[in-house]
Amino acid sequence: MPGPVSIDMLLLLGSAVLLVAVLAARLGARAGLPSLLIFLAVGMSLELVGIRLNDANLAHELGFAALVFILGEGGFTTRWSEVKTALGPASLLATVGVAVSVTAVAAFCHVVFAVPLPIAILLGAVTAPTDAAAVFSVLRAVPLPSRIRASLEGESGLNDAPIVLLVAAATEWSLGVQPEGGPVMIGVLIVAEFIGGLAVGAAAGWLGQKLLRGVALPASGLYPLGAMGVVVLAYGLGDFVHVSGFAAVYVCAMILGNSDLPHRAATRSFAEGVGWTCQIGLFVMLGMLATPQRLTIPEASIALVLGAFVTFVARPLSVLASTVWFRFGFREQIFLSWAGLRGAVPIIMATVPLAASTPRSNEIFDVVLIYVIVFTLLQAPTLPLVAKLLGISGNGAIDIEVEVAPLDKIQADFMQVDVPEDSHLNGVTIQELRLPRLTVVAAIVREGAAMPAEGGTRIRGGDELLIVVPSRHRQRVEDRFARVSRYGRLASWLDDSDAPAT
Repeated sequence: MPGPVSIDMLLLLGSAVLLVAVLAARLGARAGLPSLLIFLAVGMSLELVGIRLNDANLAHELGFAALVFILGEGGFTTRWSEVKTALGPASLLATVGVAVSVTAVAAFCHVVFAVPLPIAILLGAVTAPTDAAAVFSVLRAVPLPSRIRASLEGESGLNDAPIVLLVAAATEWSLGVQPEGGPVMIGVLIVAEFIGGLAVGAAAGWLGQKLLRGVALPASGLYPLGAMGVVVLAYGLGDFVHVSGFAAVYVCAMILGNSDLPHRAATRSFAEGVGWTCQIGLFVMLGMLATPQRLTIPEASIALVLGAFVTFVARPLSVLASTVWFRFGFREQIFLSWAGLRGAVPIIMATVPLAASTPRSNEIFDVVLIYVIVFTLLQAPTLPLVAKLLGISGNGAIDIEVEVAPLDKIQADFMQVDVPEDSHLNGVTIQELRLPRLTVVAAIVREGAAMPAEGGTRIRGGDELLIVVPSRHRQRVEDRFARVSRYGRLASWLDDSDAPAT
């Protein structure tokens, strides 16, 4: 009988898997695939060397923990300037859309596959949510109008909250435990916990940004740790008061990510690193939990038929029911339907009945696994082409990145503005920026060398602008750069509400 594995061996294996997964992400980016599917394949391939995971309970707990950080990363990198235009459709997609999808899939499975109604509802709930990691990793490489991108990102960040409750209720029902109060009471409970989670997240985010802005920490690296600690605290508080911790995490992280935090860019980068680490670990773990040799042709057939119904019937119905109120065009609705990417979340949700040993739980897990792999491979690489064919590609302008460090002694901030290559800042002079009084562009770093910045100096793509700005004007300066980056010189006279179409 083999002895216990030493910590040194675990570090060796873990680092090797991590490096392989990181390199695999490059392959996924070239192919237009969510690299997460490659991570899943890495986990499944570990069985070839005798490493696999047999504990569904552990997978379920670790999966939920990883989702906290993945949703946190999504919130940190979501821009409020975009998402505020899509709060309505994103919220309805995450609630009404989920309800429509679950109902349609449950009815289909009950009638076509003749499965008991509790199992049918469980299948509908497990396959309903879009995945934050898949959506964030794929959509941010596709130039899209901000309202469409924000609707999809907001949906994927918020729909985990109602799904967790629905899957738990369906799992109990499949075990013979009748839900108290019936479907209506479950619906009311889901809405109440969802709204409660949003409130907890908003409160934690507001208090967290006040705390982090008001405390001078001894090292810049402590600010990202503090921000991530606030996000995890929001999840814990939500769970403690019996509301949705996932909704709290996303809202809290979004508030922090869009606040005037010291070293905000570093905080976002830290969140991205933590998010990627959790995504890699999550998908490798789920791959280790899967058993490829257990998959059968009947299960594969069911997965393909079910996936086709979800993709071409249930998802369009949920999009139509959620967006008909917001003047989305027919082509936009088609794209929203096609871009409802599944990923880790459906597979994690499938571990809930697996851990509870519900009837046909192994079959549910296998069907969901096949469905996610096949249809993500089908949908993700074709998103740029579909957007182009539908004529909804965005203008490709990328928002600037701003790093801020406080200069306490002179009540000012030091800002570093990174200018993207395709930004409309390209060719704009310093004078045309019309920055607030006492704001000084101290230097421009171009091609690795610093150069003085004068009124007639023209900005180029790839430049780094080093700016000293009075603390009271910092937000105005950030807003000015953001508008000019999007709309060019005319933004000197216009704000976002009347900016010219581009």
